[in-house]
Amino acid sequence: MFISIQHKGKSYKTDLSNPIDISIPLRAGNNNVNAWNAEPVKIEPVRSGDWIGEVKSGASVNFRNISFNPHGNGTHTECVGHISKEDYSINQCLKKFFFIAEVISILPDELSNEDFVITDIHIKNCLEEKHPEALIIRTISNPASKKEMHYSGTNPPYLTEEAMKYIVSLGIDHLLIDLPSVDREDDGGKVASHHIFWNYPQDPKTARTITELIYVPNDILDGTYLLNLQIASFENDATPSKPVLYKLVL
Repeated sequence: MFISIQHKGKSYKTDLSNPIDISIPLRAGNNNVNAWNAEPVKIEPVRSGDWIGEVKSGASVNFRNISFNPHGNGTHTECVGHISKEDYSINQCLKKFFFIAEVISILPDELSNEDFVITDIHIKNCLEEKHPEALIIRTISNPASKKEMHYSGTNPPYLTEEAMKYIVSLGIDHLLIDLPSVDREDDGGKVASHHIFWNYPQDPKTARTITELIYVPNDILDGTYLLNLQIASFENDATPSKPVLYKLVL
């Protein structure tokens, strides 16, 4: 299924029959990506007396409870409600779902304190003169084991404040990254890059989103894509999400 897109004076074509899913699914147990010391995902049949809600146990349907933390258990999209005193919901903040996106690959720099960071120079060099609506950052190295990585206590790479300021200056409204946070794992509660991105509390940019814990396979080239940012309709600051890419051709 081919479609043509007109966007900001440019014409693109894409094939909707070739989606590229860059989400990490929620799976029960420990063999799932995990951060922030979140409990593992639980997917269990409902039990009521002798009745067990699964077909293999004799029920007519599968009827399961699911327990998870959106920030710690898989790919998720969050809004300014993640850092605000006010109750902002991702379901209310995200009202558009298709964006022109740029995939870039970055090898973080090591600092003297042994932190690894993504800088504004990295992003400038990758984007050059491009101003996408959404930016998708793949960090190097990029093993498939990221999809089962337990990040808690590992001090993963993060964005410098200058990098986030540069992203904001480009007019990027949707940032996707294959790490558990755009901020340092332990930064004393500042979450500075989150605050910069959403301009909170000065003038909250409620339409902007951050998506974390994605996985962009190595066979996906850097470049321009159509992004379909799919979310579940949770009235919460964050929700599990399914970002899907489509390669664009000018």
